[in-house]
Amino acid sequence: MREIIVNKNDEGRRLDRFLKIYFEKAPLSFIYKNLRKKNIVVNGKKAKPEDILREGDEIKLFLAEETIEKFKKDIKKSKNSKLPDILYEDEDIILVKKPVNMLTHNDSKAYQDNALDRMVDYLIAQGDYNPRLEKSFRPAFVNRLDRNTSGILIGAKNLKALQDLNDAIKKREIKKLYLTLVAGRVTKDFDVDINLKKTGNNVMKKSSREEGKRAITEFKVLNSNKDYSLLSVNLITGRTHQIRASLKEEGLAIVGDRKYGEDRVNRVFRERGLDSQFLHNYAIVFGADAFKNLKGKSFVYLPDGKMKDLAEDIFKINLGDLLNEKNNL
Repeated sequence: MREIIVNKNDEGRRLDRFLKIYFEKAPLSFIYKNLRKKNIVVNGKKAKPEDILREGDEIKLFLAEETIEKFKKDIKKSKNSKLPDILYEDEDIILVKKPVNMLTHNDSKAYQDNALDRMVDYLIAQGDYNPRLEKSFRPAFVNRLDRNTSGILIGAKNLKALQDLNDAIKKREIKKLYLTLVAGRVTKDFDVDINLKKTGNNVMKKSSREEGKRAITEFKVLNSNKDYSLLSVNLITGRTHQIRASLKEEGLAIVGDRKYGEDRVNRVFRERGLDSQFLHNYAIVFGADAFKNLKGKSFVYLPDGKMKDLAEDIFKINLGDLLNEKNNL
C-alpha cells in the first residue's frame, strides 16, 4: 500500500486527472477500474473519478509496488535533457545549481534557455505543478543570479513556501555565501554599507541615501597573496550587481568581470581558460528559525571546472577543505 497526501498545489484538481499525472503510463481504464474496485480510496472511502481533491486529502493505493512503479512517471536525466541540476528537493522547496552563462529567468521577448523554465518544466513533469489548474501561482525563485554568476537558486514549489522563504530572507534568516577572486592583496575582513543607484549601461554606482537603495555586504578573507585574494561574501541585502559594485567602490575588481573589472587582469585569465567572472554562490545556510525542517542546515555547491582549478593553483589549496575550515560548513 502506498499513501499520497494532497498538497496545496493539487487542491481543486479532479481525482482522475491527478491520478493520470501520477500514473502517466497507465490508460484511464486502469484508473477507473481500480477506483471502482476500491483499490484506490480517498480518506478511507470509495471515490469517484470526478471527485475534487482538497489539501490534506489522503489517497491510498492498494496496489502492488511493481504495478505502481510500472505505470508511474519516469524522469531520467541525460546529457541532452534540459532538466535542472538539483542540489536538494522536498515537498516545498527545491535548490537548483545554476551554471555560468544561464539566465535565472527569461528577460527578453525572444525565448532563451533559463533556470526557472527548466525548474517549472521539471515540476510539471513530476506532477507537482499544473499550470492549467494553478491560475494565480507559478513556482518561482526567491533569489537571482546574474548570467555570468554560477551557484545555488532557491525555488518555491507552492505559494506558502514562496511566502515563507521571502519572509525568512527579509528577516535575514537565510544566509547566501559567495566565493569570489579579486585582483590585489586584501589582508583583513571588511563590510560595505552603501546606497546603489543604476546609471547608464545598467551599471550600479554609489549614491546618496535619498536616491539609491541600501546595499550591505560582508567580505571575509579566505586566502591571499601579493597578486590576488580569495573572498567569501555574505550578501545581506539583494541588490542588482551588489557584490561587483561594492567591490568596485573599494578599489577591488573581480577577476573576469567585464563590466566592473579590469581589462588587463581579465585578459590574463582568459588566456588561462576563464571566460566568465569569478563569482559563485557556493552555500545557502538556513538559520535556527528559518524554514521548517531546514532549520540550521547548510547546502554547499562548490565551483568546478576552471574556477576551482585556478583557485587551487593560485593559492596551493584544496578549495573544499578551505571553505569547511573557514566557514564551518
